This record gives sequence, structure tokens and C-alpha cells, in this order.
Amino acid sequence: MGVTKNIQSRSSIERIIKNAFPEKEMTACEELTEGLCNAAYLIEYSDGSKSILKIAPQNDRTLLRNEKSLMSAEVNAMKLAEGIERIKTAKVQYYDTSKAFCTGDYFIMEYLEGESLVSLQSSLSEEEKSAINFDIGRLVREIAGIKGTHFGQLYNGAKEFDSLYEYVETLIRNNLADAAEKNIDIGAEPEELLSLLSAHKSAFEKVTPVLVHYDMWEGNIFVKDSRVCALIDWERAMWGDVLMEDRFRRHSVTDGFLKGFGQTEFSVAERKRMLWYDMILYLAMMTEGSFREYPDDSQYRWIRPIAERSWEELRSF
Repeated sequence: MGVTKNIQSRSSIERIIKNAFPEKEMTACEELTEGLCNAAYLIEYSDGSKSILKIAPQNDRTLLRNEKSLMSAEVNAMKLAEGIERIKTAKVQYYDTSKAFCTGDYFIMEYLEGESLVSLQSSLSEEEKSAINFDIGRLVREIAGIKGTHFGQLYNGAKEFDSLYEYVETLIRNNLADAAEKNIDIGAEPEELLSLLSAHKSAFEKVTPVLVHYDMWEGNIFVKDSRVCALIDWERAMWGDVLMEDRFRRHSVTDGFLKGFGQTEFSVAERKRMLWYDMILYLAMMTEGSFREYPDDSQYRWIRPIAERSWEELRSF
């Protein structure tokens, strides 16, 4: 676990819950440890009901430049996603930015049934995995049915971009600044990377902004009876290109997902954009461990050669 998590004592959590729900009595509190950024707790009440408490980092020191105001973005995204029929999106029950009861912003949301896909992976057959990936592809297509009027992040006050290219360039420049701050070897020269991005500018034209979850790793996908039933952690959601969704990335894309999404062939412009979206994610993954003080560099060593393959493919165009 990195230093980002804003861990709270039980007494502090009791005060948070009592303030939010004076009529309820908290009987149990369990830290949920699968996430890597926010602190999260399963709260149980005397009436048998449950909630999830999510607490933002105390400050932005351990966050990347593209990770500002994540809790504000998540609350906004969850409200946008309430109309998605294919899966359950938790409703926000209470949201507090006052810092009166906690050193970070926090919200309380309804508890969702199901188990995380990451916890089930080893017990699933290949057929079950393929069916779940197909479900995820259909879900991404449905989320992309929510249209935006601009590109950009979802936190209150976020800059609105009329141009997808300008938004992508901003994300990459922020990643490069993070890497430079921590002296991270990203396997590419920043000047060459930005020059090539500029050469590919036309690939980003004529794209409609849609809602993108952006963090559909297996820990954020809930499964029940071998079907996707819920999606959590909307904090990185954005108005973007549907191909920015992380299930399209080199390390995670599957045939089942693409079949569920309804597209298995991509134009040259789409392939270029997908590779640039690889770079946005992989630059962040190579750098975040230094900001969050992960105990080792295993994530960097895993993702670096994957990023290099995407970079070499980009240079081949």
C-alpha cells in the first residue's frame, strides 16, 4: 500500500457515520484493501444494512497531475451513470467536503452485492472469463451512450476542451512532468514523443465526447452468478473517446471484450489513438509508485516493456 490512503481510526469513522446518519448505529467497520488510492471501509449497522465509506487522500502531494479532485469527479460520474441499465451503480448517500470530521473529503455510498472479478479470477473457467469479458464490452458500449459536450475530467471546475487532441496533449504533458519530477526513465525522449503526437494530430479529429469510466481493472468490476453486476470506482471517469477505456489497452484487451463491444477491426486513425491512450496510462503507471511510495518497483518493471512495445508501434506509423 502506498502513502496515499488516508487511514482513519474507528472512533473517527464512528463520528463520520453519526454525523451522516444520526439515527443509525454502526456495529462493524472493515477496511477494504483492494484499491490503491482512497481509503475505503465496509460499514455495517444495527438494522442489518450496509454502506461503503470512501475517504480521499489528505492532500495532493501523493497524486499525479492528472489525479486532482478525484472524489469530486467520482461523485459527479456516479450521478451520470445512474441511468445505465446493464449494471448497478451505487447511489451516493452522503458527501462531505467540510473537513470537519476527517482530514480528507469523503462520501458514503450504498453497498453493492457481488464479488470483485479480481478475487474470482483463479476460480473461473476460460468460458466464464470469456463471457464476463463479453459483458464488459457491452457495458463499455452502453456507458459510451452517455454523450458529452466537451472533453475533459469530471471534477468541479475542470477545464473543458473542445479539441480531443488538446486534451490528450495536456494529459501526456502532465505525465511527462510527473516523470521528470521523480527522474523516471520512461523509455522515450519527451521531445520525440510530443513531436510524434503532433504529427498524429489528424487522428484525433471527428471524435464525439462520451462518458469513459477509465479504470475497469478487475478489482472494480463486480460479478454475480458469472455475470457482471456492478461497477465501482468512477474517480477517473472523464468525457473522452470511448477507445480511452482501459479495457482497450495492450495489456488487458481480449477477443471476448471486443466482441461484446461490437468492434473487432479498427481504422489507422483509431489504432493510432489507441496507442496514444496506451502511452497515457503506461506513463502514469511507470510514475505513480514514486509518488505513492510503493514498497518496490515491481509495477514499473512490469509495465515498462509493455509501454515500449506501444511506443515502437507508434514510431512505425
